[in-house]
Amino acid sequence: MDHKSTTKRHSKTAFLNSVDNTKYIELVHSGEDYFVRLKEIIDKSEKEIHLQTYIFENDETGNSIAACLKEAAKRKVKVYVLLDAYGSAALPNSFVEDLIQHGVLLRFFSPLFSLNNFYIGRRMHHKIVVADEKVALIGGINIADKYHGTVASEPWLDYAVQLNCPAASNLQKLCSDYFFKKGSFKKIPPVLHSAGSALVGILQNDWLHRKTEVCDAYTNALIHAEKEIVIVGSYFLPGSIMAKALKKACKKGIKTTVILAGISDVPLVRRATEHLYSSFLIHHMRIYEWNKSVVHGKATVVDNKWSTIGSFNLNSLSCYGSIEMNVEIHSEEFAENLKADFEKVISQCNEVTSDTLSHRAGIFKVLANWVSYQMVRTAMLFLTFLPHLRFLKNYRI
Repeated sequence: MDHKSTTKRHSKTAFLNSVDNTKYIELVHSGEDYFVRLKEIIDKSEKEIHLQTYIFENDETGNSIAACLKEAAKRKVKVYVLLDAYGSAALPNSFVEDLIQHGVLLRFFSPLFSLNNFYIGRRMHHKIVVADEKVALIGGINIADKYHGTVASEPWLDYAVQLNCPAASNLQKLCSDYFFKKGSFKKIPPVLHSAGSALVGILQNDWLHRKTEVCDAYTNALIHAEKEIVIVGSYFLPGSIMAKALKKACKKGIKTTVILAGISDVPLVRRATEHLYSSFLIHHMRIYEWNKSVVHGKATVVDNKWSTIGSFNLNSLSCYGSIEMNVEIHSEEFAENLKADFEKVISQCNEVTSDTLSHRAGIFKVLANWVSYQMVRTAMLFLTFLPHLRFLKNYRI
């Protein structure tokens, strides 16, 4: 997506600000909000469901969704489930066989150039459900208790979008193509669909297939930002292009805020991210840490008019290794709603400043963060471009 097309898209939205978009596009939070909607979409489906996710766990949440899928199949709904072979490797064979025996059409995504114990680290990172070409959920939320939350623990901080608009039909076709392995190397510009006064596009990132729509959209949005950028970023390790775009935005006086993990399911990555704090703070970026649960969200608002939510993390693994899917929304109404939610999150965060960073930094911590950064960047290159052993499961097709 080039600057000219981005400007053209933005100009369209200038004429479309009076229609209520909430019935077409709804912001969805991790926890009960997401899983109630997910069950409702499955339960109300009549013809066809596609569910694609990186992690599907054999826990209370996973079993409740599995039960809904089996019931849908019993109603003669065509149920297609695509799981990542690595992310869902811990799923028992008995769980999988039970779904298949109940009529669910299920397969595991295994990467290109894969043998029994070898693979190039290309992962299917989608978190999507779409039914009857009418309604869809797309975001960063996997199917597991930690995204649902319990009485004792809050759900991981994450987001999704419910689409009740023509974009759902586009998304279902894309999901079908992935399930039936009809992917194309042809690079086609993403289509924008009308949703009330908003414009909605489905963005793909699959570098091996020359699809870099999410990465391009992010880069364009950051480069052409005029007033404000707000990012919720899990596993936040932007590559050189995006890091430069963020720093350049800060230098131009654009208010740039990131909400990052205070606690993480991957402590090494959190330390690596902390290594970058000083280089961003010196450019006057505002950094906040969320400490109430793990940050898993991948969401951004730019200039209160462009938003994106999906599976794409701001790091090289999402840019070059994983297969990602985001929704982009050109709507002041939705952007303001998402920004207001970010502000609520920020009110419960701890701000990281140069002073607070200096108080927590000692020579050993600085060294540990630097080592973590080098290890994580090296690991991401390894996972992205080189084969390695898969210990958890035999090859799944």
